[in-house]
Amino acid sequence: MMMRQSAFLALACAAAVLAGCQPSGQDDLRQWMADLKANTKPRVKPLKEPIQFVPQAYVAESGTDPFNQQKLTQALRRDSQDVASNASLIAPELARRKEPLEAYPLDTIRMVGSMTKSGKPTALVTVDKLLYQIQVGNYLGQNYGKILAITETNMQIREIVQDQTGDWVERMTTLDLQEGTGSKK
Repeated sequence: MMMRQSAFLALACAAAVLAGCQPSGQDDLRQWMADLKANTKPRVKPLKEPIQFVPQAYVAESGTDPFNQQKLTQALRRDSQDVASNASLIAPELARRKEPLEAYPLDTIRMVGSMTKSGKPTALVTVDKLLYQIQVGNYLGQNYGKILAITETNMQIREIVQDQTGDWVERMTTLDLQEGTGSKK
């Protein structure tokens, strides 16, 4: 009996192997793909000729001359006054002693609460698993950030940063209250 089952099993395997050797019916598909590939020609639209640029001379003699030396002097004087006022933004910041929270980037500081202490709004912030109490007028962040206002849900911070030209400019930032993300057990 065991011998019969083994023989039957061997016969079934041999039949399955022989069935896999038959043509799969995809020969017509492969022939059609080859014919289509050989007979298809790509269509490329020709590019238009570029328009010839013809420069024109500046002939506005009756209007204001944009290259006037006096206008250039006024613009340079105005820019130098802006640079001087921007430089005055950073001068007082360099003369004071830094506070502990100024050692951390602003994106690593999380506001986790707020309260009123001695009639003044106080924010609770964490950084490096330490809790700090800060009030309006304190500094935090690495861009000379000064706290201007504290509400129940956020803090308004004025930072002094350099723009792409190297001038010092004020930037207003808000640090929002972070809701608890830990799961309770």
